[in-house]
Amino acid sequence: MFETDYSVWLLLLVLAMAILYSSVGHGGASGYLAAMALFGLSPETMKPAALTMNIVVSGFVLYRLVSAGYFNWRLFYPFALASIPLAYLGGSIQIADSIYKYIVGIALLIAALRFLVKFDYDGPVTTPNSTIALPLGAALGFISGLTGVGGGIYLSPLLLLMRWTTMRTNAAIAAAFILVNSIAGLTGHIMQSALSLSGIYLLAGVALTGAVIGSELAARRLSPVMLRKVLGIVLLIAGMKIIMTA
Repeated sequence: MFETDYSVWLLLLVLAMAILYSSVGHGGASGYLAAMALFGLSPETMKPAALTMNIVVSGFVLYRLVSAGYFNWRLFYPFALASIPLAYLGGSIQIADSIYKYIVGIALLIAALRFLVKFDYDGPVTTPNSTIALPLGAALGFISGLTGVGGGIYLSPLLLLMRWTTMRTNAAIAAAFILVNSIAGLTGHIMQSALSLSGIYLLAGVALTGAVIGSELAARRLSPVMLRKVLGIVLLIAGMKIIMTA
């Protein structure tokens, strides 16, 4: 049964996560998973809800960034080519709640580093070899579908660290990667289990509101540094909590 009665504090935390993640070009799944874990939502709710909110937020963010001319199709397609079928496969797999919690907990701890450690690069870039991009995309796609994490939270810093992209195009690539993998993962999940959307509409609406605010902050180049640090700590706490309750 999909939960439909949400705490106001949960909705406010989802809103804050959407604002923060969309301001840096992400869908926010790891943040939504953290929020839902802190409020004790079940794994059968967490995964489809996170993927749905990812689709809504990353789709809006991608539209804004493509309109601004920041998208690089040549860089994007090798990662997406391998990730989409693996995200579908991951989404179709039903695993025990305890195992799911361990995987998501670890994913949240890693994602916390994205906000506690700053990744920036605006120098010359190179194009990744397909022998690297394809398996990397496949691995991130599978994790995305299996857990509900979009994968962009991991791809984004890798692109910067490997100097494959600058900050301008990084957010657009991450948003597109999150969008296609979240669609594939949610499709795989729906094909294997019944899904009621009645409880998702409210969460998706709150997340979309956050995306509108976050994308405006990004357009005005406002960086909520303190919020990034606080939510990085929230991810750490949620990651540890979900592992301890697995």
